[in-house]
Amino acid sequence: MDTTMKKLPPKPIEWKKRILHWAIAIITVFLIIWSCTGIDFGGIKETAGQIAGAIFTGIFNPDWSYIYNGTGEDLVSQLWETVCIAFLGTFISAIISLPFAFWAAHTKHKKWYLSRLGKIVLAVIRSFPEIVLALMFIKAVGPGSAAGVLALGFHSVGMLAKLFSEAIENLDDGPNEAVTAAGGSKMNIIMFSILPNLMPALISNTLYRFDVSIRSASILGLVGAGGIGYPLIIALQYRQWNRVGIILLGIIVMVIVIDAISGWIRKKLV
Repeated sequence: MDTTMKKLPPKPIEWKKRILHWAIAIITVFLIIWSCTGIDFGGIKETAGQIAGAIFTGIFNPDWSYIYNGTGEDLVSQLWETVCIAFLGTFISAIISLPFAFWAAHTKHKKWYLSRLGKIVLAVIRSFPEIVLALMFIKAVGPGSAAGVLALGFHSVGMLAKLFSEAIENLDDGPNEAVTAAGGSKMNIIMFSILPNLMPALISNTLYRFDVSIRSASILGLVGAGGIGYPLIIALQYRQWNRVGIILLGIIVMVIVIDAISGWIRKKLV
């Protein structure tokens, strides 16, 4: 028996792919270098070390008396307001996102331009940052948590509806055909086929968006839209670094707790 192994012929070099990869790498490096040239770096100030020392001293020696004092302006009260803003904004957007999701899902329309129009509308909604929306709603309803809820709710519609529409497009058509064969209407298909199969994705994406909204709600207070951001910007302006330290510590604890709770709920329900 011949034990010699025949050598396989070498694979031909795919010059087109190699040239394409090198072209992408060169263009990427060029864009990075070109982007760096647009940064105006004036150097490090002489007082940078002193300022950094004061910041870290205050942050690592937080103002524990600010945690709770019963005035409603303390850390616990502001963090609770931040959670409420994020929850209401996410809850409102999750409900409003469903019709937009069906509009943007290409599997639900015979005419392709209808879903394309829906995707364009969602892209336009997502293009507005929360800060800009918060400033707009502050002019409309005044400063406070209501502006924060509206800003988060409006912005979250664009993202949640996009995720929901992708989940709808990935659904299996088998259950829909079964309901249709049994004489079900379009509403029956939505109620007894699409929504039950879509529910795990809806819950998972909504909980994920709630995590993101918690972080966003912490920032909206910087422009007067309620939450922990307002006392944070005041403490930064007056260089109350120990107050900044306790606020940052509170935000970190809040984010960790919310992330753990949402992860536990996701495992139980999804």
